[in-house]
Amino acid sequence: MTQLQVAIDLLTTEDAIALATKVAPYVDIIELGTPLIKSEGLSVITAMKDAFPDKLVFADFKTADAGELEADMAFKAGADYVTILGSTGDSTIAGAVKAAKAHGKAVVVDTIGVQDRVKRAQEVIKLGAAFVELHAGLDEQAEAGYSIQVLIDEATRAGVPVSIAGGVNLDSIQAVKESGAVVAVAGGAIYGAKDPAAAAKALKEALN
Repeated sequence: MTQLQVAIDLLTTEDAIALATKVAPYVDIIELGTPLIKSEGLSVITAMKDAFPDKLVFADFKTADAGELEADMAFKAGADYVTILGSTGDSTIAGAVKAAKAHGKAVVVDTIGVQDRVKRAQEVIKLGAAFVELHAGLDEQAEAGYSIQVLIDEATRAGVPVSIAGGVNLDSIQAVKESGAVVAVAGGAIYGAKDPAAAAKALKEALN
């Protein structure tokens, strides 16, 4: 079954927890976005895990170097998942996986900026990543002609566990599920909605 991940791209711990409180009944994974972690530091990870101990907390570090060290920081703060950039070297990913094994946690490799996402996804799963985020970032989504269909097609071809992030909403979620993605990541479709709880509930119901 495809899990639902909410990506929280707000900038304060207070706002992040307020949003998480509304949507927690309907999501499996709470992602703390890179801007949020840069704004608030590691404390936001601990605060979120303390507030929602039964949810998986996903720290979107987008680590490019010092993989073992940065992953260790995230896991010690309470994260269940940490992201490493797929565009970085294999040794950085392997280092993060080493830290994950020590903590009983997991690494997700983020393919933002990777040219051949399918090929890299297949490579990094062999390095020990739990799953690979096929990710079109906010800037790529804003480019003319962007379509989430590209990620959906890649997910069906990858043959390894992937998540899809980059425009998941009610219109696309069924296709995301059918692609075989293990996680659907919704950001703006939830936090940008008038009623984030209703939006998360509708997405979860579509997945089920």
